[in-house]
Amino acid sequence: MMNWIDRTPAAAREYLDGRRLDEVECIVADIAGVARGKAMPASKFARQDKFYLPNSIFLQTITGEWADNPAGAFTEPDMILTPDFSTASAAPWTADWTLQIIHDATDQQGNPVPIAPRNVLKKVVGLYEEKGWKPVVAPEMEFFLVARNTDPNQPIIPPMGRTGRRAAAKQAYSMSAVDEYGKVIDDIYDFAEAQGFEIDGILQEGGAGQVEINLNHGDPVALADEMFFFKRLIREAALRHDCFATFMAKPIEGEPGSAMHIHHSIVDMQSGKNLFSDERGRETPAFLHFIAGMQRHLPAAIALLAPYVNSYRRYVPDFAAPINLEWGRDNRTTGLRVPISGPEARRVENRLAGMDCNPYLGIAASLACGYLGLISGESPRAECLGDAYMSEDELPYNLGDALDLMSENEAMRGVLGEEFTAVYESVKRNEYKEFLQVISPWEREHLLLNV
Repeated sequence: MMNWIDRTPAAAREYLDGRRLDEVECIVADIAGVARGKAMPASKFARQDKFYLPNSIFLQTITGEWADNPAGAFTEPDMILTPDFSTASAAPWTADWTLQIIHDATDQQGNPVPIAPRNVLKKVVGLYEEKGWKPVVAPEMEFFLVARNTDPNQPIIPPMGRTGRRAAAKQAYSMSAVDEYGKVIDDIYDFAEAQGFEIDGILQEGGAGQVEINLNHGDPVALADEMFFFKRLIREAALRHDCFATFMAKPIEGEPGSAMHIHHSIVDMQSGKNLFSDERGRETPAFLHFIAGMQRHLPAAIALLAPYVNSYRRYVPDFAAPINLEWGRDNRTTGLRVPISGPEARRVENRLAGMDCNPYLGIAASLACGYLGLISGESPRAECLGDAYMSEDELPYNLGDALDLMSENEAMRGVLGEEFTAVYESVKRNEYKEFLQVISPWEREHLLLNV
């Protein structure tokens, strides 16, 4: 029988070449995209083919509280975790030799757990495949490097650069700005190489200490796995250099927010051709149907693309974030942008998703909107040829409104799964209720003595 190490990717085998594996981390992503699971000695992992974890981890909120179970009784049955060896990846920041492996989550009858985020994305990809289509995505990741913040009552500030000055804003695409925290970037590259990940590019974004990493296009599940891993490795690289990496949508007042732009194209599985281009290189009806699906259903998906109260601080005009669902060719003011490309690479970029979203759920929700457009065959509104920031807002203003829109959209709930959307709504309404209990500095400053 083939040793399980032989089934891991080449990068993991190279990482362990000539070394003894000490530990294996068996992980899944929860609703927030946090890695949950257990670590065990490699010798014990080698003797087992499955592991157990309570399904209640998908009812845990970002604060660690437990949301109400929409299914009723809260009995916390075990689900079965089976390693997906294709995801085996180094944890190069650890003191010993460790691999992390993403696991598939099934119930005790062998059915995929419908509330597991990775399974939600697999379900949506499966709907495409049933139609003979293969979705392709290319994500962009924006994040901030910030000074260590150990007191939540204090505002977040940029990190100190190698010049002894704090990172400056309004330096988009500046190579000197990236060099200010070059040691963190070097470790990100080194960790990514050890994990077998290919970075398409790193650049300075418009915020102070804000960085963007682009990944090559590929399979949605594989890229969501990479982003899940990337968030962890970026945080670890930052900690090595006395700063934090944050994926909050809007961590610093007055600065731009951090997005997770998602580029989409669809390949016909039989011909291998881009469904968005015809034989003469022109845009196809399917291309427009996909955009129309985005315009119709993205309001119901915003709760997954902008999953926290902080997420809605990003949607403001003139801060490089969309405020509506207009679409346009080579127009970065629109929520839906068609980048310059040849016919074979024609794609739609969804600019609404925040980097704080769970990558599995963000990609699943975005693909679900396009899928519903392809199925219904609708046409989009006319292309926006000017500044879309001048158009009216079309997005929900807060998490509560976004959850209402999701719960009202039967088509979206059907694609993502009724059980999942019920659990997601329960978790998020619990978080929203907790937030409303907190009295902010703004309220104390302006209301305490004036009202």
